[in-house]
Amino acid sequence: MKTEPAPASGLPPDVTQTAVTVGSFDGVHRGHQDVLRQLVARARSHGVHSLLVTFDPHPLEVVNPAAAPRLLTVGDEKLEVLAESGIDYVAVLPFTPALAAFSAERFVDEILRERFRMHDLLMGHDHRFGHNRSGDVATMRRLGEARGFQVGVVPAVTVDGGQPVSSTAIRRAVAGGDLEGARLGLGRPYSLGGVVVAGARRGRTIGFPTANVPLPGPRKLLPPEGVYAAKVQTRLGPYDAMLNLGGRPTFGEMTPVVEAHLLDADVDLYGERVRIDFVARLRDVQRFSGVDALVAQLERDAGAARRVLGTRSW
Repeated sequence: MKTEPAPASGLPPDVTQTAVTVGSFDGVHRGHQDVLRQLVARARSHGVHSLLVTFDPHPLEVVNPAAAPRLLTVGDEKLEVLAESGIDYVAVLPFTPALAAFSAERFVDEILRERFRMHDLLMGHDHRFGHNRSGDVATMRRLGEARGFQVGVVPAVTVDGGQPVSSTAIRRAVAGGDLEGARLGLGRPYSLGGVVVAGARRGRTIGFPTANVPLPGPRKLLPPEGVYAAKVQTRLGPYDAMLNLGGRPTFGEMTPVVEAHLLDADVDLYGERVRIDFVARLRDVQRFSGVDALVAQLERDAGAARRVLGTRSW
């Protein structure tokens, strides 16, 4: 997969036609994945290249900042998931007030057809774009007939007896600590990424060294503070871990941190980019009477994390 920093350069000259889908694709959840699978198949059947046109920042941060959600995937997180989708190109459009004012017709003509050489448009069943979200399926089909491009529509992917998968529902699950609900919607554990940095090195002195990752920026949605069973994905492979997301009240430190103790492994990850997958919440962050009580609880946490992780095959 190549990423195209649109609108600066457009597509390579030899890409003359594309099959396109458009959207924020926050989380790249199971519904998004179904759209991308069908987009790739559609592009191949028509002998064209597949292209996702997405946005940064999230459109609501521009058109209605008060309603803008915290995001499931920020920065490179979304691109890392998209890299596994099989699509040929991703164009990340800067979402600006000027772009927000584009009518659906202008967006189709100037962005999708002229810049990105659209031959074919694939839409989620409820997706809309253009000013005031006027570009619904009916509008796109009308434009397709007039402009000579095809329009396909992908139905919703459902879970839990028919509930449509959506970024909104997954955000609700993550914020409420429902990691299993989030996993079902995403098709993978909820995660955060970052580069491991040096911490206070206190964990090593009590037998629980940690890999510390800076808290992501305010745009990233995090689950509730607590101690978690987790997987740490590294260039060396995955490691089982227990994770503290929150303060360290036993030491009088209330500023939240992200620190993962690798279970049964001692690996130097400083300076490495890792992905932390949240698997299960074990307990709340607590203040203990002293270091001995904290260490005893950490030993219980490690046992609980091993049990949880030992039952998961994904």
